[in-house]
Amino acid sequence: MWERESPSVGAGGDQVGGRGAQLRGPVVWLGESSLSLDDKGRVVIPRRLQAGLERDGEGRTTAVITRGFEGCLFVFAEPSFDAVLARMRTGVFDGPAERKMQRLFFANAHRCALDSAGRLLIPEKLRRLVGIEKEVVLVGLVDRLELWPKATWDVFEERNAGDFDQLSEVLGGDDPRVGPQP
Repeated sequence: MWERESPSVGAGGDQVGGRGAQLRGPVVWLGESSLSLDDKGRVVIPRRLQAGLERDGEGRTTAVITRGFEGCLFVFAEPSFDAVLARMRTGVFDGPAERKMQRLFFANAHRCALDSAGRLLIPEKLRRLVGIEKEVVLVGLVDRLELWPKATWDVFEERNAGDFDQLSEVLGGDDPRVGPQP
């Protein structure tokens, strides 16, 4: 997990996350962690990722967990979830698809506190929705974490690893700041 000093960190070739870099501000979650749920459906959130979560009025570290896409769950810090709320409030009542998305997304959203051991209880309904049983992978995606059943993540990674170079347009296509394009 990185915290950015300002939105311009890394612009113009600045070293991001290198030795001596002082990173503060909005959280940036990166990497993946292979974990196991305990018998009560809890997963230990690694300390490096806990640092990006906020504390509630009682001093407990909290997260918002909800149904994700492609077979995973989303785990948000409060500020990131607030940003999702803002996007979904804008014109969300415009049509049936928007209302359906709102219902399915928010009906499955849960604010959860980590216990003193750093464990997050994954609601049973959410575990069933994506098929989480024991082994999971927690993936950092900048402003959210994704919690995947390990077998599902392994299949996703295997099927999509070869597509990485073709996804360059997502990063800016021919934008020279992204790097040379073939």
